[in-house]
Amino acid sequence: MKLSIVIVNYNVKYFIEQCLHSVFKALKDIDAEVFVVDNNSVDGSCTMIKEKFPQVKLIENKSNLGFSKANNQAIRESKGKYILLLNPDTVVQEDTFSKCISFMDEHPNAGALGVKMIDGKGNFLPESKRALPTPGVAFFKVFGLSFFFPKSKIFGRYHLGYLDKNQVHEVEILAGAFMFIRRIVIEKIGLLDESFFMYGEDIDVSYRIIKAGYKNYYFPETTIIHYKGESTKKSSVNYVIVFYNAMLIFAEKHFSKSNLKLITFIIRLAIYLRAVIAIARRFVKQVAFPLFDGVLIYFGFLFLKSWSETMKFGPGNSYPQLFLLAVVPAYIVIWIISLIFTGAYDKPVKISNILKGIGIGTLIILAIYALLPLELRFSRLLIILGSLWSVFSISVLRFLLHFLKVKGFQLGELQKKKVLIIGNENESVRVSQLLQQTQANPEIIGFISNEPSQLPEYLGQIRQLEDLIIIYKVEEIIFCARDIASQDIIGHMLNLSHIDVEYKIAPPESLSIIGSNSINTAGDLYLINLNTIGRPSGKREKRLFDLLSSLILLVLCPILFLFLKNRLKAFSNILKVMFGINTWVGYYFNESINPGELPKIKKGILSPIDGLGKKNIDESLKEKLNFLYAKDYKFTNDLNILIKGLLNIGR
Repeated sequence: MKLSIVIVNYNVKYFIEQCLHSVFKALKDIDAEVFVVDNNSVDGSCTMIKEKFPQVKLIENKSNLGFSKANNQAIRESKGKYILLLNPDTVVQEDTFSKCISFMDEHPNAGALGVKMIDGKGNFLPESKRALPTPGVAFFKVFGLSFFFPKSKIFGRYHLGYLDKNQVHEVEILAGAFMFIRRIVIEKIGLLDESFFMYGEDIDVSYRIIKAGYKNYYFPETTIIHYKGESTKKSSVNYVIVFYNAMLIFAEKHFSKSNLKLITFIIRLAIYLRAVIAIARRFVKQVAFPLFDGVLIYFGFLFLKSWSETMKFGPGNSYPQLFLLAVVPAYIVIWIISLIFTGAYDKPVKISNILKGIGIGTLIILAIYALLPLELRFSRLLIILGSLWSVFSISVLRFLLHFLKVKGFQLGELQKKKVLIIGNENESVRVSQLLQQTQANPEIIGFISNEPSQLPEYLGQIRQLEDLIIIYKVEEIIFCARDIASQDIIGHMLNLSHIDVEYKIAPPESLSIIGSNSINTAGDLYLINLNTIGRPSGKREKRLFDLLSSLILLVLCPILFLFLKNRLKAFSNILKVMFGINTWVGYYFNESINPGELPKIKKGILSPIDGLGKKNIDESLKEKLNFLYAKDYKFTNDLNILIKGLLNIGR
């Protein structure tokens, strides 16, 4: 057997579907086997693989064993002369494997090779070729010198930016996303080091290959797409810690004691710096804007307070310090929480949500105000004026950001993307119908033929693609993978990489359309819209219901406990829901029903089954109830289920 391909999968069902389509197209006339090692995915990956790719040798793990252990499982069973370690979020060209095999056959000194990789917009991925992360190389990478001087032979060694990306080169480190290795080399150096859970194993294997007397090659005569970022969120603190700890394992394994202290210091410093940056970025993204709104409202109150004091008390008298130090901040907190729950911070920005949020917040403040003792009732007029100032100032800020064209602050409805579909008639129509059922529902400008002959309804041919993009101001291209070779798709992406347009690929007979916006973003995909519960408004509605209903049940505990059997567990569940650990209503699941493909929600105390009040329900109906619950979520559904299942909250 010539080739064994090993793919490790973890909850990227739609990406691995697209990957396998491209893999089997590229394996035509090659004696090969394909392994998929699944690390206990819950998104229905294994079911999809069994149904659509029965020829795959599927290994199903009962837990997430990590990248190295999973690869080793398949390598031990493989029989190919060459072994390819391939990421599931990739698309290969039809000639990728044949070209790699030919190169390796012609270069017996080659231990392994990597290929040219591009992201979802056709941009070259610099990690296609890398140098060994010695102390100097690591230092220049951690402190950004490699970023600012990418083509420098001194500062730019990490990604070897001074080497021509279109020429074959000997390199030190290959990317784990595509690592084509000679079997006899694996037999000589050993399997992947299982101390590396997710990162660093590619550096370790590459280095061991060189130490064994073989060479690693960067081979750009074939190109693959790598949708970086889907499996891991690289801005997260967890990613930073796991990645740099892998670097520490590598350093301790391969570097001398004199170098080890220095590189350990650099890596630990990198962990702290990157972790702080990741936390700060998350803070700015989630907290900074509501905080800024709060500051804006507070400064308005400073003026309103002075004006009110003059009108109410005359010169020389004022409200007590408590008003500005505690009462006004309390008002602001209530308004900001109301704005969050009414969707005022959702994209695109809607002024109506701001009005709704401030209005509801004002009613809550006035209701609380009426219950306060007289000495804490400072002024209803100030509350009303403060609410008017809040609406005015926050709305003006949004209008300003909108006219300055700040990304993410466009007013009104989110503009639909202008999309062109490339493929033959039947597949283009199927894809357009699929798009119309998605939440995005983009504006389909028209179809493009990939053949010389075309029907009247086609806008043009694929050779006219660049002109059509410019004329119709197209923002997204969707390729029908059934009709267009991966090689041609990648070729067009490379040729048009100078144009700001996004790309997606529609695999045949699939309900997904996959792409990626940039090197750092997670892969985007269009799916049929069944995620009402997964929308920001649905999540807020569900959380608000959980919070309010828990408070009510907490007050009613003395009465409820007369009817409940497991009182302690019920009390514990009320607190868990109140603090967001659980939700009152979640999906029903058992050994045969796994709702992994539905939008994720917290584990429920009750399930949609409790809403029926029946004990004997068919398994298929239970699965359907999960689907309907996610698709048509309303807080009234949760209320109905909670009322009917009230006596079961002590589960």
